[in-house]
Amino acid sequence: MRLAGKVAIVTGSSRGIGKAIALAYAREGAKVAVVARSEAPGRLPGTIYQTAEEIQALGGEALPIRCDVTDEEQVRGMVAQVLQRWGRIDVLVNNAGVTLRTPIVETETRHWDLIMRVNLRGPFLCCKYVLPTMMQQRQGSIINITSRAGERVVPGGVHYGVSKAGLNMFTLGLAEEVRRYNIAVNALDPGLIKTEGAVLTRPKDFDWSEYEPPEAMGPSAVWLALQTAQTFTGRIVKRAEFGRTWP
Repeated sequence: MRLAGKVAIVTGSSRGIGKAIALAYAREGAKVAVVARSEAPGRLPGTIYQTAEEIQALGGEALPIRCDVTDEEQVRGMVAQVLQRWGRIDVLVNNAGVTLRTPIVETETRHWDLIMRVNLRGPFLCCKYVLPTMMQQRQGSIINITSRAGERVVPGGVHYGVSKAGLNMFTLGLAEEVRRYNIAVNALDPGLIKTEGAVLTRPKDFDWSEYEPPEAMGPSAVWLALQTAQTFTGRIVKRAEFGRTWP
């Protein structure tokens, strides 16, 4: 129970990577705010309530909160709800994100704007409203879920790559800004993970042999949640290298 007594916010945790991280934190004793827009199943399965129910079935505490991370008032309200319920925030995982596979010339401007709002404005807003509490506590850990697309060109994914490259720089810069408050800020690249969203965008005969299930995110996400600025911060790390090249 390495996270016993800690409170974690995980955005985009109704399914996939976010849900896996939320469950991993609950198994380690954390109280988890399950944050996403999904209150009912849509094109993809999973809701904030289902994730919360699974956490509760494990004997953990969960608070499902519907929140659009691009909406400043909703983010402000979400953070206020967490503080009202538990009185502290120790971990923030900025996992909510969107992607698209289209050449730039075929990309609609509204889709470009959506990717930038969710993948960059979302983490900015969540950090903006969580940080005052962490700064007062003089301890905390922020984990931004990034992608290999932020470091190399993915065909049809220039817009997504730009957003993740921006998130990487946001991670490095913010780590320096809050270092004196003993707050760790790191970016975690999941690598090849077979999520519901990934399945939806791949052909039926796609080869998944090199992909890991979302549960593979658990060990590295838990370890990062335990860090402070004194131990491990300002790093962009790959989940697949956890235990080998890092920590």
